[in-house]
Amino acid sequence: MDIEQKQSEIIDHFVKQASSAASNASEIASVITDATSHPSLFAFSEILALPNVLQLEATENSVYLDMLRLFAHGTWSDYKSNAGSLPQLVPEQILKLKQLTVLTMADTYKVLPYDQLMQELDVTNVRELEDFLINECMYAGIVRGKLDQLQRCFEVQFAAGRDLRPAQLGNMIHTLSNWLSTSENLLVTIQEKIKWADSMGEIDKKHRQDVEEKVEEVKKTLFKSTCLTYFVAEVTHCKQADIDFRSHEEICSESGGVMDYEEDRVRPKR
Repeated sequence: MDIEQKQSEIIDHFVKQASSAASNASEIASVITDATSHPSLFAFSEILALPNVLQLEATENSVYLDMLRLFAHGTWSDYKSNAGSLPQLVPEQILKLKQLTVLTMADTYKVLPYDQLMQELDVTNVRELEDFLINECMYAGIVRGKLDQLQRCFEVQFAAGRDLRPAQLGNMIHTLSNWLSTSENLLVTIQEKIKWADSMGEIDKKHRQDVEEKVEEVKKTLFKSTCLTYFVAEVTHCKQADIDFRSHEEICSESGGVMDYEEDRVRPKR
């Protein structure tokens, strides 16, 4: 099962739980705690958008709403800066928030220096950092990349997306609009190229037809010329044969006709 499908099923589970809690603040707080502790859940915007969850605002349980917002958009550094006003995190939540911190960094930069990662994650050495990236991030399927010990960096090849901050929506719409405009312009250019290629194909086809017609004309001309030459040669040969035959007749006539063979055979030899 891929991470997107798995996420969808887990989200649906917690959305149903939070919705069934209605306006029971303590139950909703419990659902938020369970959701932010779940090892395979990394998106929280659907839970955060529920009306009964938003009703925690300005109540004694509002800290759980703030915690949910932190997991939706924040990092481990954000938690450390506001730890006094947030519920204390359990180990599963700490791990989850550090994983989300890696996702945030991977979304911003494709090459993450080890020193920066260790500072953001409160990791003291490279071995611990690489173990975290391999076991808690890559094996979890939320990132893929290459660990470069020589350059002391993590080269990001893939990172799962996080929930959008409200302020990011406008930028994303703008980016997608620009992409759509660029795609439409590219499509027009491609269509023009296709039309040009079609027209060149028609010109080439017409050119081939013209060449083939000229070749046929030349063949016919050569055939007629060959036939005429052969005919002239035959006529000339016939005339020459007739002349030779007539010359032979004249010679025979002058000699008194054809010599008798028997007479020639018995004629004494000299």
